Amino acid sequence: MNEERKTPEVRAQMTDIERLRHSASHVLATAILKIWPEAQFAAGPPVENGFYYDVDLPHRISPDDFEKIEAEMKKEIKANHPFERMEVSRDEALELGKKGRLAALSERPEPSKFKIDIIENIPADEKISLYRNGDFIDLCAGPHVMRTGNIGAFRLTNVASAYYKGDGKNPQLQRVYGTAFKTKKELDDYFAMLEEAKKRDHRKLGRELELFVFDDDVGPGLPMFLPRGAVIAEELEKLAKETEFAAGYQRVRTPHIARESLYLKSGHLPYYAESMFPPMTLVGESVKQEDQPQYSPEFQTKLYELFPTSDSADVAASLSREKLDEAWRFLSQLKANVPVDRYYLKAMNCPHHHKLFAAIPRSYRDLPLRLAEYGTDYRYEKSGELFGLMRVRSLQMNDAHLYMTPEQFEAEFNAVNEMYLNYFKLFGIDKYLMRFSTHDPSKLGQRFVDEPELWKKTEEMTRNVLKNSGVNYVEVPNEAAFYGPKIDVQAWSVIGREFSIATNQVDFSQPRNFDLRYKDRDNVDKIPICIHRAPLGTHERFIGFLIEHYAGNFPLWLSPEQVRILTIGDDPKLIDYARSILRELRAHQVRAEIDKSTDNINGKIQRAEQMKVHTMFVIGKRDMDADAVSVRIHGKGNLGAKPRAEAIAEILLSIKERRA
Repeated sequence: MNEERKTPEVRAQMTDIERLRHSASHVLATAILKIWPEAQFAAGPPVENGFYYDVDLPHRISPDDFEKIEAEMKKEIKANHPFERMEVSRDEALELGKKGRLAALSERPEPSKFKIDIIENIPADEKISLYRNGDFIDLCAGPHVMRTGNIGAFRLTNVASAYYKGDGKNPQLQRVYGTAFKTKKELDDYFAMLEEAKKRDHRKLGRELELFVFDDDVGPGLPMFLPRGAVIAEELEKLAKETEFAAGYQRVRTPHIARESLYLKSGHLPYYAESMFPPMTLVGESVKQEDQPQYSPEFQTKLYELFPTSDSADVAASLSREKLDEAWRFLSQLKANVPVDRYYLKAMNCPHHHKLFAAIPRSYRDLPLRLAEYGTDYRYEKSGELFGLMRVRSLQMNDAHLYMTPEQFEAEFNAVNEMYLNYFKLFGIDKYLMRFSTHDPSKLGQRFVDEPELWKKTEEMTRNVLKNSGVNYVEVPNEAAFYGPKIDVQAWSVIGREFSIATNQVDFSQPRNFDLRYKDRDNVDKIPICIHRAPLGTHERFIGFLIEHYAGNFPLWLSPEQVRILTIGDDPKLIDYARSILRELRAHQVRAEIDKSTDNINGKIQRAEQMKVHTMFVIGKRDMDADAVSVRIHGKGNLGAKPRAEAIAEILLSIKERRA
C-alpha cells in the first residue's frame, strides 16, 4: 500500500510534540551521516509515539549501533544549531539533488536519488523548501522547532525493513525508529508505560486467562472465543442491548453474505474492494443443472482424455497436480460463457440496514428510526497488519444506523455522543478524544464520493454540533469515510496507552444510492440523513482494549468467573454446604464454580488468583456452622467473614449496578 505524502496544510497542523519529533528525525539523519557518510535518505516524519527515518545503507544498522548514533545526536543537540528554512525553485532543488547535497552534510559523488524522486512528484503549484541544521541540508516542508537544542529527551527504539513509499516494487530500506519528549521525566514515564503494557498485553493475558485462541487451520485473523472470553462478549452485548432499548433502538438481523449488486449500489465496490474478501463466483441461479459446465459433454470428454479409466483405484493412481490443473482450467473456460452470481462476505452492515429501511413505506412520523445489530463482518486485513484482537478479519460490531430528518440531526448526533460518554464512565475511561475526519477536495471521485456541496454541508453540520456540545475533539483532514465525514473515538487505558475503539459516521451518499425515501408533512418524498455509529466498536477490539485496561482484573459484572467457592477440607457436610451456596448463586445467574480439587486452601487460593477470579468464598467448618462465608477479593485479599445472605446480596447488587 502506497504511503501518501502529506500536504503543506496538513503539515502546518503539526502539534508541538510532532514538531519536536520531526526535528529529532533530522538530527538522527545528521548523526547517521557523521558515522556513515554514504547513507542515502528517503522520508523522516513524526509518527504516533515517535519518529523514524528511512535510510539506504550497505551497513546493516542494529540496536548495537544505537549507542554511537545517540552519542552523535547528543552532540548535534548540544551544538544548538538553528533550523533554517530556505525556499528554492524546482530546478535549484533538483540541481542540489544531482550533486548529492540533499539529506547530506556536503556534496557527494552519488546523487540524492530518493530526494530527486520526491521532488519530481511534488505538485507544480507547491512551494519547495529545504531545512538546514548545521551542515545537514534536507528537502523538507517542515515545520520544526527553532533550534536543535530545543529537542528534549530522546531514545532510539528499533530498526525494521520498509519499502520505499510502502511499495513492494521499490527498494527495501532500513527504517530507524526513535521517540522524543520535552523532558526526561516524560521519556522515562513513556518507557515505564511500555513495560507495564507488556504485562497487560491482551495476547499474553488472553492465553493465560483462557479467553480466546487463534488456530492455523481456522486461519489468521479469525479469533475464537473460549467460554471465559465468550462471557465478556455476551456481557458487552447485553449492556449494548439494554442501553439501546432504553434509547429507542430497534433490533434487526441480517445475513453474512450478499450479492455483488448490493455493494455496487452502496459504493463499497470499488471504493472498499481491497478490504473485502474476494467474491464467491457461482453459476447463475437461472442456469439449469443440466446446462451447467461440469455436466456438459465437453467437460465429460475432457475428463475421459485425462483419466481414461473407470476404475477408481486407477484414477487415483493417475491423479497429478498437472492433470487437475488442466481439468480446472478447462472447466473455468467453459464457465466463462455461463451467467454467474458473485457473492461477497459482508464487510459492513449498512447496505443491509438500508434495505430494511426501504422495505417498508416510511413517514416523517417514523423518524428518527434507529436500527441496531451486533453484526458479524469479514474484512481482508493484510497479514502484516493483523494484531491479536486489535486487527482481525472476523469481527462482531456494535452497529446501528439512524435515519432522520435534517431537523433531528443535532439531537440524534448529541444522543450518540452522550452514549459514548456514559460508556466511558462505566469502564473508567477518563481520557478520550474524538477525531473529526473530513475529506480532501482533490480526491473527490477517487477516494471520496464526488458530491462537493454535500460534503461541505454535512461537514459544517457535524462541526457545529461538536462545537455546541463542548465535547473534546480535533479535526483531521483527508481521513473521512468515502461517503461522509466521520468521528473516530480515541481512548486511553489506565496506563496511558492510546486505542482507537469506536466510530460515528455521517452519511449523505448511501441514502441517495439506495433511493431511501420518507414522506414529509406535505406528503413530499424526502431523503433521510443517516448516522452510522458503533460506540463499543467490535467485540474483538473492545475486549482487547478492556483486557489491557483492566490488566485482566475485570469488574465483577464483567468477570468471566465471578465467584469461586473454596472449601477448607473435604468433609461431606462442608461440601454439601458449598454446593447449596453454588446452587443459590447460579439460580441468580451468577457465574460461580466450586474448586473440587483436594489441594490445601493455599493452593486453591493461588490458583484462583492466577485466573483472576473476582471473588472467592472461603468456607471452613466455622463458616458453615455460622451460615457464613469468608470473602476474598482478587488483588485485595481477605475481607473477613460475612453472613451468607449478606455476601450473596452484595454480589447480586454489584452485578446489577455494574459497579467498577
